[in-house]
Amino acid sequence: MEAGANSFLETERIPVLMRKYSIPCIISLVVAALYNIVDQIFIANADYLGSYGNAANTVVFPLTVVALAIAVMIGDGACAFVSISLGAKNRENAHKSIGNAIVLCFGSSLILTVIYLLAMDPILTLFGGKVNAGTYACAREYFFWIALGVPFYMFGQAMNPIIRSDGSPKFAMVSTVAGAVTNIILDPIFIFPLKMGMMGAAVATVAGQILTAGLAVWYLFHMKAVKIERSSFRLNAGIARRFLILGITSFLSQISLVISMAAVQNMCTKYGALDPVFGQPEYAQIPLAVLGIVMKFFQIAISISVGLAAGCIPVAGYNIGAGRKDRAKMLFTYLLGGEAAVGLIALLIVELFPGRLIAIFGAANESAYYTEFAVRCFRVYLCMMILAMVNKGTFIYLQALGKAGLSMLLSMMREIVFGVFLPILLPRVYGLNGLLYSFPAADILTFIITVVIVRKVYKELGTSDDRVRKVQTAV
Repeated sequence: MEAGANSFLETERIPVLMRKYSIPCIISLVVAALYNIVDQIFIANADYLGSYGNAANTVVFPLTVVALAIAVMIGDGACAFVSISLGAKNRENAHKSIGNAIVLCFGSSLILTVIYLLAMDPILTLFGGKVNAGTYACAREYFFWIALGVPFYMFGQAMNPIIRSDGSPKFAMVSTVAGAVTNIILDPIFIFPLKMGMMGAAVATVAGQILTAGLAVWYLFHMKAVKIERSSFRLNAGIARRFLILGITSFLSQISLVISMAAVQNMCTKYGALDPVFGQPEYAQIPLAVLGIVMKFFQIAISISVGLAAGCIPVAGYNIGAGRKDRAKMLFTYLLGGEAAVGLIALLIVELFPGRLIAIFGAANESAYYTEFAVRCFRVYLCMMILAMVNKGTFIYLQALGKAGLSMLLSMMREIVFGVFLPILLPRVYGLNGLLYSFPAADILTFIITVVIVRKVYKELGTSDDRVRKVQTAV
C-alpha cells in the first residue's frame, strides 16, 4: 500500500488524532502494567504467600523492566522512524526498519534470558531478595518462570508501537488486552485451588505474554501502510543505528528506573533493618512489599502518562517529516495539559483513599504496621504526581521531535542523578522516611529543568522549517 495511507495525520484535527492514537495506547500500557500488579493482588490475598510473596514480586519487578527497556528502545525507535519515513514518502526505509527491529528483538531477548537463568542468585540479591529467607524462596521461584517468558514479553512489547505506527492502534490495544485477560483468568486458578504459589502467578503471566506475541506475529503478515519483505530482515547497520538512536531515550528512561529501583530497594532493606519495628525478622519484608505496591500504583498512573505521549509519536513524527511544525507545537500543548490532568486525578486518589488502596493488597491478613506504613508511603512518596506526569510526557514527546539528546538528558537527570543519589542521601538524615521524601524531591528538581527545555522547544517549533528539511533529507 502507498505511504499516503497515513496522510490523514497531516490533515485531521489534533484532538481527534490524540483520541485515535493515545487512548488505545493508554489502554495497552495500563493493561501491560496490570500484568504485574494483578499477580501481586492475588499473591497478597493468598494466606500461604502474603507479604513474603509481595516482597518477592517487588524484587523481581525491576528485572522485567530491564526486558521492557530493551523492547521499547527497539519498538519506540522503529515506530518513530517508520512514522518519519512514511511522512517523507520513504517506504523502503519503513519496511527495512521493521524487519531489523524484529531481528534485534529476537536476538537480545534470548541473550537476556540466558543471563537471567545463569546469574539468578546474584541478580536477586542485588534487588533486595535476601531481606529474609521466605522472601528469597518466593523470589527465586517466581523469577525462574518469568525469565523463560522474556522472549515472548519483549517481542509483544516491541511490536506494539510498530503496529501503532502502521495505523492500527486498536489492534495493538486488543493484543495487549487479550494477554492481560488471560493472565487475570489463570492467576486465581493457579494460585488458589491449584495452590501453585509463585510458580502459578508467573506461568499465568507468561501465558498471557505468549498470546500477545502470537497476535503480533499475525499482524505482521497483514500490515496496511508497510509490507514486510524477505529483504526487511537483512540487518542494515545504518537503519538500525538510526532507529535505535530514536529509541534510546525510551531505553534510558526504563533502565535508569531500574537503577533507581535498585538504589531504593537496597536502602529500603538497609534502613528498614534499623527501624524499631521493621528491624524485627517477622516484619522485615513489610517495607519492601509496601514500596512495591506503591510503585505498582505509580506504574499504572505513569502508564497513562506514557500512553498519552507515546500515542502522539506517530502523529508528531509524520508532521515533522511533512514539515508541519505548527501542528507538532499544537500537539505538544494538548499533551502537556492532558499530562497535568492525569497527574491531578492520580494525586487525589492516593491522598484521599490510601487505606482502600492497600486493602486490595491483603491488608486484612497483615499486621497494623503494614497498613500504617502503606498509608504514609502512598501520601508522601507520590505527592508530586502532577509534576511526574508532565516530566514523563515531555521526555517522550521530545523523542518524537527527534530531540533524543534533550530527552535523554531529562530522563537521566530524573532517574540517575536525582533518582539514585537522593534515596541514598536523604535516609542518612531522615531514616526510612528519607526514602519516601526522595521521590517527590526528584520530581520537583526535574520539573524545574523541564520548564526551561519546554520553553526552548516552543520557540524552535515557531521558527522556520530549516531543521525539518534536514530531518527529511536524513530519512
